[in-house]
Amino acid sequence: MIAGLVTLAIAMLAVPSSGSRPRLIAVTGRGPSRRRAPLPWTVPVALVGVPVVYELGGPYAVAAAVIVCATIWFRLGRRRSARAKSAELRVIVSSLEVVTAELRVGAHPAAACETAADECAGIVSAAFRAASARSRLGGSAADGFRITNSRVGIELGRIADIWAVAEVHGLALAELLEAARTDLLGRSRFCQRTEAGLAGARATASVLAGLPLLGVGLGQMMGAAPLTVLFGGGVGGILLMLGVGLVCAGLLWTDRITGRVTG
Repeated sequence: MIAGLVTLAIAMLAVPSSGSRPRLIAVTGRGPSRRRAPLPWTVPVALVGVPVVYELGGPYAVAAAVIVCATIWFRLGRRRSARAKSAELRVIVSSLEVVTAELRVGAHPAAACETAADECAGIVSAAFRAASARSRLGGSAADGFRITNSRVGIELGRIADIWAVAEVHGLALAELLEAARTDLLGRSRFCQRTEAGLAGARATASVLAGLPLLGVGLGQMMGAAPLTVLFGGGVGGILLMLGVGLVCAGLLWTDRITGRVTG
C-alpha cells in the first residue's frame, strides 16, 4: 500500500505543467480533447507526505499532521480573506469619492455611478454598475447596492440605505455619500490601528505555541528520546495527537478573540 501511494505521488509530480504542455502539443501535433482543471499543489504533497508520516509515527502521526495542515490552511484563508476585504473597502472609498465629485459638478446619479464603475473592478464595480442601470431604467439605484454574498455586503448595504433615504426625502445625495465615505474611512483606519495593536498578542501566542517544540528538542538533545516515545505509537502517539490538537486549538482560539476585537 505504501509503495503504491509513493508511486502514485511520483506519477502526479511527473504530470506536465501548464508551461510544458504547448511544447508537447507542438511535438505530438495533438491538443487536449477538453480543458482540465489545474491540479492543486496540495494533492501531490499530500500523497508524498502521508506515507512518509505514516512510516515515521503511524496513524497518530498522520492525524497530528492533518490537524496541523488544517489549522495552517484555515488561518491562511482567514488572512487572505481579511486582506481581500481591506482592498475592497479601499475601492469603495475611492468609488464614493468619484461619485461625490461627479454629483457636485451636476452629473446625473446614473452617470456618476457608471463613471465610478469604470474606475474600479470586482464586486464594487458590479454594484455601482447595477445601481446605474436601475437608475437609468427609472428604478431605485439603492437596490443595486444590496449584494449579500460579498465580503463588503454590509458596507454596500449602508450605501444602499443612504441612497434610499436621499431618494425618499429629497436630501442632498452628495453630502450623504461624502459622510458615508468619511465614516468608512474612519472605520478602516480604526481597524488598521487595532490590528497593529494586536500584533504583539498574536506574536506571543505564536511563541507559546512553539514552546512545546523547543521542549521536545531540548529533551532529544539531553538523551531523553521524546521523539521515540511520540512516534512510537500507543500512548505516545495519543499524546502527540492530543498535544498537537491543543496547540492548534489555542491558536484558533486566539484568532477568534482577536477577530472579535477587529470585527
